[in-house]
Amino acid sequence: MDSIYTDAHHELTRLLTEARLRAGLTQAELAGRLGKPQPFVSRLESNQRRVDVVEFLCLAQALGADPVAILAAVRRHLPPGA
Repeated sequence: MDSIYTDAHHELTRLLTEARLRAGLTQAELAGRLGKPQPFVSRLESNQRRVDVVEFLCLAQALGADPVAILAAVRRHLPPGA
């Protein structure tokens, strides 16, 4: 199963999108902070692309978000026994 289709991944992208909006950033502004093109952020937020752990940490840092808090929230969406 591809992780982009799981509830946990959808929660991760939802939380990252929410953090971006709270930070008052557009997708283009966040992409600029990451040194990436805007479609990179768009594909992440629309669940068309996986988020690896290093990208996740870079995203959290660029957003001024707490990666531990985000992961704790995502963990609640993992299937039992995962």
